[in-house]
Amino acid sequence: MSSGRAPAGIVAPPPEPRAAGAGPRPVKTRAAALSIASNSALILLKVAAGSITGSVAILSEAMHSSIDLIASIVAYISVRKADEPADADHRYGHEKIENLSAAIEGMLILVGSGVIAFEAIRHLVVGSEVQRLGIGIAVVAVSAAANLIVGTIVARRARTTESAALEGDAAHLRTDALTSLGVLVGLALVQITGADWIDAVVALAVAVAIVVSGVRILTRSSRVLVDEALPGEEQRAINEAVHAFGPRGVAGYHRLRTRRAGARRYVDLHVQFRAGTTLEAAHGIAHGLQDEIGTHLRGADVLIHLEPEDKVREDPIGDATPTLDRPSVSG
Repeated sequence: MSSGRAPAGIVAPPPEPRAAGAGPRPVKTRAAALSIASNSALILLKVAAGSITGSVAILSEAMHSSIDLIASIVAYISVRKADEPADADHRYGHEKIENLSAAIEGMLILVGSGVIAFEAIRHLVVGSEVQRLGIGIAVVAVSAAANLIVGTIVARRARTTESAALEGDAAHLRTDALTSLGVLVGLALVQITGADWIDAVVALAVAVAIVVSGVRILTRSSRVLVDEALPGEEQRAINEAVHAFGPRGVAGYHRLRTRRAGARRYVDLHVQFRAGTTLEAAHGIAHGLQDEIGTHLRGADVLIHLEPEDKVREDPIGDATPTLDRPSVSG
């Protein structure tokens, strides 16, 4: 039996449509829309400042913001789609779209860093002249402040909604803010020393910082896309929940499988009941166990297979969570 699903062999009714405005969608979409607006304005400012000053570092920042804009648009689309209820073709819902979005954002960051590095190396080879630095310094300072503020807002929304897409978008914005500060320091050094090559070197440093951010986002999202198990502390919470039901007739459990999609966690396990427990009683206890696991794991979809105490199948995968005490539960 499972949380929110019909038993095997019974045709389930179509999922009920979600009420307009229900859930975290408005909060998530507003955060993504704010990011789009901020990046659009910053691109115009940076392109103008880069053209006036001839600074490859500022133009690289404009490229970075352009990638951020694409990422923000992807995040906006994905959070709207991910919150759509399950349908006949997507019985598990659409939450993984957010993780796919984060992976796309990570790849966009890596592409952008390559373009920035190419331009920086080209300017180092052929040389460049940076002019009217005051305008550039002012624009980059405004950019850093704007990205820091918007990035903080988006990151807060990502934490409250557990949105992978917003988390990736926030990482973009924070990285942009840090690289803007680096460009600001580089422009100040160019103005002080008159050494124009510093501008291109700073652009290269920006590219390296972006690569680190992109790899981190890509790695994190890929773990979800390949159905990596939930973290150890969350699996321990499941173990504790099952142990708490020992006095109610639960004798043990095995074949625990966990994964995540967007903000939702999926948990399925085989739970053994003591001899003499009726099917009706086991069914009610299992529902209580589902609720208990749900209090520990936010957004958990729990599937429980009922078994008698003496029926334990061999797990072909082996014990994926050696820190848990399985399969017995003391009463």
